[in-house]
Amino acid sequence: MTDNAPSAMNAALSNPKQDMADLDRLERRRFALRYALDEIATLGPSIDPPKATEERAEASAILDEEATRLLCAPEVGPLLDRLESNAGIIGETRATQVKILKRDRSSLVGVPADERAAFCRLAVEANDVWRRAKAANDWASFEPYLDRLVAARVSMAHAMNPDADPYDVWLDQYEHGTSRAFYDPFFEQVKKCVVPLLAKCMAAPRKPSHRVVDGTFDERRQWDLARDLVRLEGVDTDALWLGQTEHPYTGGPSTGFVAIASHVYQDNVLSNVFSMLHEGGHAMYEQSVDPAYRFTSLKGGTSSGMHESQSRFFENYVGRSEAFSEPLARLLAKHFPGQLGRMTPYQLYMAENCAEPGLIRCDADELTYPLHILVRYEIEQLLFSGEAKAADVPGLWADRYRAYLGVEVSTDTEGALQDTHWSDGDFAYFPTYALGSAFGAQFKAAMVRQGVDFDGCCAAGDLAPIREWLRSNIWHWGRAKDSSQLIRMACGEDFEPRYYTDYLVEKFSAIYNLAR
Repeated sequence: MTDNAPSAMNAALSNPKQDMADLDRLERRRFALRYALDEIATLGPSIDPPKATEERAEASAILDEEATRLLCAPEVGPLLDRLESNAGIIGETRATQVKILKRDRSSLVGVPADERAAFCRLAVEANDVWRRAKAANDWASFEPYLDRLVAARVSMAHAMNPDADPYDVWLDQYEHGTSRAFYDPFFEQVKKCVVPLLAKCMAAPRKPSHRVVDGTFDERRQWDLARDLVRLEGVDTDALWLGQTEHPYTGGPSTGFVAIASHVYQDNVLSNVFSMLHEGGHAMYEQSVDPAYRFTSLKGGTSSGMHESQSRFFENYVGRSEAFSEPLARLLAKHFPGQLGRMTPYQLYMAENCAEPGLIRCDADELTYPLHILVRYEIEQLLFSGEAKAADVPGLWADRYRAYLGVEVSTDTEGALQDTHWSDGDFAYFPTYALGSAFGAQFKAAMVRQGVDFDGCCAAGDLAPIREWLRSNIWHWGRAKDSSQLIRMACGEDFEPRYYTDYLVEKFSAIYNLAR
């Protein structure tokens, strides 16, 4: 793909050596464009001044347009076809690159470049409006942007696959091979477990208390705690940028540059703890992909569901386990000796596992969390089908929080404005949080079955054996294998949601002393 000579991609006869060289150049150029785009997307929301929004949107749109043009160029299709036909010659890694590039290209080639660029500008602008709207409890200012974002995503879905339901198109983009036909029975199974289990917990005479962690906690000390948390978890801090933002996220352009942005609340130290453990799971996944994939389309997590399985794994299966309460209590006592120095590990375990229906998804306990996701899943379907508009969302939100969680939504800041995802156009992402939680239960069962002393590792504060199991079975493979392949390889069976529901029943029945 040189600029001063005809490319071998246009040759009538296949030249595998030249085709492989052209593939490598294509991947390197795409890497450079994605690096710049991802760095802007990662750092911009945290460090850019308010007046930079328009310029950031324009830069993002241009870079995205160039990256799309590069992959969708007419000569790239025949190149990938030729390479695919020579899979036995080009080697396994390049053959996998071709498979992923063809899939990525098929999702882009039907969408006009100017339409993608317009969406990119809209999403950056919408995110800035959302930040101000959330701070001001002003749904009306964000409302028109939500309608425009939905319309844009519907239009793009039609261009990508005119024969499919638009919402199904995006479900498949975030978790390959899924649709509502996959998620509906999954959520039904989870709901049948969680709703009655939560009711039993609420009616139980013995309830855990979080009073031991109540109080006001200095923000500076909380940031010191955050840094110690990611070190304890195992994040490579030489490849980490840690910043502040309204809504926690993990991003970054490469294995050597991963960013965690989060926030702390003076009145909720556990919010900091579990946000950092969650984002640290994302970070370790990105940092641990096979180094051979660094400059290729195989870099990064394979899907949103698999990525969320890693973040939810460290947040819940490790972070909220009874065994891990020992090193976690010591760390909290180190940073807040006057307030938490006498707290026992068991008191902490009870405090972090109170099942209490609330308004905020990010701070939800492990049991009620999937109900927060169900609310968003149902509303997204209504928006995409045209049965609801943005003006209807606060009412739909309030109705479902009342029905599923028994809580009243008093403000849009604590309601439909609480999450950043819709402002970024990330519709169909939310279901992967619940799916990832379920993946994690199956992974924990598999690693224990295969000899990992899970509780011993957590109690010792030495998570290396757990990380190594995840690294060899999940992280190492990047995008080279889909979630279904990884689960089958790691667990010896296909995805099975009962691991998740059985885990929830066993854990919360013990905490609340429920009859089984």
